[in-house]
Amino acid sequence: MEKVLGATRSRCSSDGGAPIRGILLDAGNTLVFVDSRRVVPVLLAAGADAAEALYHEAERDARLVLSLARGQGVTGHEDQFWRDYFGTILRRVGVPDARKAQVSETLRRMHLEDHLWTHVQEGTVDALVRLREMQCRLGVVSNADGRVEALLHRLGLAELVDFVIDSHVVGVSKPDPSIFRMGSDRLGLEPEECLYVGDLYEIDVLGARAAGLQPLLLDPFGRLAQWDDVERIASVAELPEWLASRVSRGRPGQGDGTPGGG
Repeated sequence: MEKVLGATRSRCSSDGGAPIRGILLDAGNTLVFVDSRRVVPVLLAAGADAAEALYHEAERDARLVLSLARGQGVTGHEDQFWRDYFGTILRRVGVPDARKAQVSETLRRMHLEDHLWTHVQEGTVDALVRLREMQCRLGVVSNADGRVEALLHRLGLAELVDFVIDSHVVGVSKPDPSIFRMGSDRLGLEPEECLYVGDLYEIDVLGARAAGLQPLLLDPFGRLAQWDDVERIASVAELPEWLASRVSRGRPGQGDGTPGGG
C-alpha cells in the first residue's frame, strides 16, 4: 500500500542509492524498555531516597554509558550490559555501596522471573503498523537470553513483525555480521536492501555495516553527534517519517546525523 504525505510517497524504498525494502530492529532499548514501576520500589527499599525523583535521569545516563562505550571491551553480552546499565542507575540514585550487590542481584532475579523490559514507548505500535502499510518487511534481531520472542508476543509486538531472531537461540551475537545476515536472509533480501535500527554504535551500527546492511542509530537524547557517519532518529516512532523523508531526498542513508532530520 502506498500513502501520500504531502508531495512525498510513503513507501519502504529509496529513489536514490540502494533501496530499503526491509527493516530489522533491535529489541532492548529500541522496541522495549525497562519498566520503572517495577525497579523504583526496589531502589527505594534499598535506601535510595532520591530514586523516584532521579530515576529517569539516571536511566538516561545509563543508556548513554552503553551508547558511548567504545573499543574491544564492548561485547554486547548480558553481563557487561547489566554491569554498565544497572551499575550506573544504582550509583546515580544513591543506592549505598554496601547494598549495591544485593540490589543488583534482586533486579537480576526479578528479570529472570518476569522480564523487566516490558515498557513500550508511545508511538511504537503505530509506527510498526505504518511501516507495514508502507510495504516494509520487518524483523527483530536481538542479543537476548532466549525469551525475547515470547516477550514481544506478550506485548503485542511480535504480530507486527515477520520474525524474531534471538542470539541465545541461534548461538551467535551482535556485532558478529552473521546474525545480521540471518536477518536479511529471513527477510528474503540482500543485506544492502535492509536497514538495521539499534541504539548501540559499536554493536548495532558497526555490526550491521560489516554485514552489508544500512544502519540507523537510535539517539533518544541527541547526545551521539560524534558519530557523524550514520543518521540518527530519537525513537522508533520517527522511523516512518524518516523513511518518507529519505525517499524525497533520494538518498541511501548517509546524512548529517541529525536525530529526526536525517
